[in-house]
This record gives sequence, structure tokens and C-alpha cells, in this order.
Amino acid sequence: MNEAIGKVILGNAPGNNQMTAPSIQKDICNCFAEEVLKKIFEELGDDVFSILVDESRDISKKEQMAVVLRYVDKLGFVKERFIGLVHVKETTALSLKSAIDELFAHYNLSLGRVRGQGYDGASNMYGEFNGLKTLILKENSSAYFVHCFAHQLQLVVVALANKHLEICKFFEEISKLTNVVGASCKRIDLLRESQRERLQEPGNQEMSIARAGDTRWSSHDKTLLRLLTLYPCVLDVLEYIETSAWDDIHKAQAYGLQLYVKSYKFVFYLHLMKYIL
Repeated sequence: MNEAIGKVILGNAPGNNQMTAPSIQKDICNCFAEEVLKKIFEELGDDVFSILVDESRDISKKEQMAVVLRYVDKLGFVKERFIGLVHVKETTALSLKSAIDELFAHYNLSLGRVRGQGYDGASNMYGEFNGLKTLILKENSSAYFVHCFAHQLQLVVVALANKHLEICKFFEEISKLTNVVGASCKRIDLLRESQRERLQEPGNQEMSIARAGDTRWSSHDKTLLRLLTLYPCVLDVLEYIETSAWDDIHKAQAYGLQLYVKSYKFVFYLHLMKYIL
């Protein structure tokens, strides 16, 4: 560390200049971000590139649009670099296009240099007449659209899983299981207590059963991995619900889930789908 800097930071910093205020911490993060982006744009230079865009609602219920540039560097390596997360009030194609124009203007980029577009298959992105890809193609006919391969694969896996009745039932039962085990704080505490009793080795972290999402097939993989790890703990919680729940319906539900979870069929499909995913 530079000695001159070391004399005025960390433990040596004055009491009224610790740089720990939230606003200052955000300013420091923004400075880091600007320096990283500066290096990205220096590497890109005046070359052409493709854009990857996806929008999603965050935990605060705000629609956010992520923008990534894909390009080939001077050594011939393909690079993908995240350049910004933009809050959008609407998810219409016009609103997304306007946000991209503003972001490009801020970083002195031009749509004329775009040679490819990659989105998911949502109508506001993929629409043949009013989608985002069509709006960009009207300005730049060289910006060829490619449907995101990961999203295509996800759609294929979901369709195939739903066609197989046993696998479809398997994921339905897992959805019920996550709802039953995570239905109350008491049940979640029971799951944690069972983990502490069974996993006493140092370094083990407490887990919960991750709820699988409808649009993100990768979340199913996370759910299966957690279920494999917490399998005996989940059985403990189901046994407790069966014997201690005040509602007979909840007791019957826990009993039915126990029978299915303990069956050979469930364990086989659990390991099979983990291997496939």
C-alpha cells in the first residue's frame, strides 16, 4: 500500500472522515463502475458489437432492464460485458428502445455499430411488427436477431417435462412440498433445527428449500440440489406436521407427501432430473 495513502485511511482516518456513510459508499461504487466501463469501451474501441437485453422485476417491484455488449477483442476472443441496469417504467418495446437509446447516448455508442440482437421470446422483444428487435432493425438492417439459445433450451425442457406425466407429477409434488415445509416460520425453524442436529461439521451453512420459478428452469436445479441435501430434514418436518398439526387436512397432506417422498419412484426421478439438469 502507498505509505502516503495508508496514513489517512482505515484506522488512521480522522473521526469525521471515515468514508462509511451510505451516500459516500455509493459514490465509491459508482466510481469503480465508471472505471470498469471506461476499460470496456477502450477495449471495444470503434468496433462493431451485439447487444443482449433482458428485463425483469426486482424485489422492490421495479422493472429493470439489463444490457450486455458482446464483441470480439483485438486478440480474437469473444467477450460479453455488462454495461448497465436501467429502470424502465413500462416494458413495452417503445419504452425499452427509448431506454437503450438513452444508455447508448450516455456512453457515446451508436445503433449503427450493432450487428446482432439477442433477447428471449417475449412478444415485446420478439414481435414481428412492434417488437424491440423490429424497431432496431428499422434503424439498422444489419442488427440481426438471434433468439437466446438458453431461453430456447429452457422452453424445450419445460415442454418435454410437461409431456411426461410422471415427471410433471414429480415437479407438482415438489411444489406442494416446498409450500408445506415453508408454510410458516415454525416449520422453517424446525427445518433449521433438524439441519443443526444432522450437520454438525464445521463450515456447513443453513439452507432452505428453494422455490422453483415458472420462467427460470435453472431454479428447478437449485430446488433439486437443496432437496437432496435436506432430504432427511424435510422428512423430519413432514413427520412433525403429521403428528402435531391441529388441522386434519394438513395431517393428511403431510402423510401423503411422506409416502411419495419415501417412494423409490420419487428418489429415482430426483436423481434423474438432477443428472439431466
